[in-house]
Amino acid sequence: MEVPFVDLRIPHRELESDLVEVFVDCLRNASFVGGPQVKAFEEEFARFCSTQFCVGVGSGTDALRFALIAAGMGAGDEVVTVPNTFMATSEVISQSGAVPVFVDIEERTYNMDPQKLSDYLKFRDSKSPGKNRVKAILPVHLYGQPAQMDALLEIAGRYGLIVIEDACQAHGASYYSQKERTWKRAGSLGLAAGFSFYPGKNLGGCGEGGAVVTNDEGLARTVSILRDHGQAKKYHHDMEGYNGRLDSIQAGILRIKLKHLPEWNEKRRQNASRYHELLGDVEGLTLPHEPPWTKAVYHLYVVRTPKRDGLQGYLAERGIQTGLHYPIPLHLQTAYHSFGFRQGAFPVAEKAAKEVLSLPMYPELEPAQQQEVTARIREFLATAGD
Repeated sequence: MEVPFVDLRIPHRELESDLVEVFVDCLRNASFVGGPQVKAFEEEFARFCSTQFCVGVGSGTDALRFALIAAGMGAGDEVVTVPNTFMATSEVISQSGAVPVFVDIEERTYNMDPQKLSDYLKFRDSKSPGKNRVKAILPVHLYGQPAQMDALLEIAGRYGLIVIEDACQAHGASYYSQKERTWKRAGSLGLAAGFSFYPGKNLGGCGEGGAVVTNDEGLARTVSILRDHGQAKKYHHDMEGYNGRLDSIQAGILRIKLKHLPEWNEKRRQNASRYHELLGDVEGLTLPHEPPWTKAVYHLYVVRTPKRDGLQGYLAERGIQTGLHYPIPLHLQTAYHSFGFRQGAFPVAEKAAKEVLSLPMYPELEPAQQQEVTARIREFLATAGD
């Protein structure tokens, strides 16, 4: 049985008539950039995220970049993030004018380790008391699971730092705030958050797209100006900006899909639970850890084994597609060679990068397909040896 890593054809076949109608509507109204579809999506996605404002932009990268710029990042500032994420997370820090700084991750969740963050901030203070260059924290809700935000927000408050969430994989994920004693949506926990609507995301368009969500009206207004060449109104440029607008067709497509997102996320959680059951007793395989204070949406289902490369090859030979997210930590990328990092700088992230493997995961994944995946995993690990 062949099992794809993700099958984007299924939801588009099921929603084809509605999606085509969006396209036809845009053609008939000649509404391609901005307009009522974008405005309606912004209102609906803000409501979904439990925030007051949403600004649609051209990509998740635009979303994070604009949020950082609007929050005041600039030359000489440091923004702390993690090394096990996609390049966009760190490159937007540089593009805002600031400097990306990395801290290691938690062993079980692969998200930012609050203790490592605290240690770094203490170190910076000891080097330059009262003149800490760190201005913001950019935690990543990796694989669709929120980072440990209570601890990160407490540390940020202690040092007067801004928190911008990278929620590009976490559409609809929830976090239980001990301080507020309530469940909160990813994206509503910091000053602002960036989302990506790349086609493979839990909420994905039929092309590029992204959004910034926030409860800060001033930040939302600045992002709106930044995405449109710095225009407050046509030909009135309050600042230099970017061409980073969300297309009307993509906004309309996202509106259709947003109605189905809770159901799709629940199916992902059910598939994750089935993987847990099928693989729970397999020796030599570490399964995802979901703390009780999160409700992950399993953008990815990531297992871990020292025999990762052999397992991936074995599965590929049997028609089972898998993914590697992310095999080279950012601090070891050629782009950051000038930073001077070496192997061992962030040992938890480095070890994880050599062992993690993303299994097939999408809402329409069939139980029989999961059984095939898990049977082949058992087969390989039983015969692979030490």
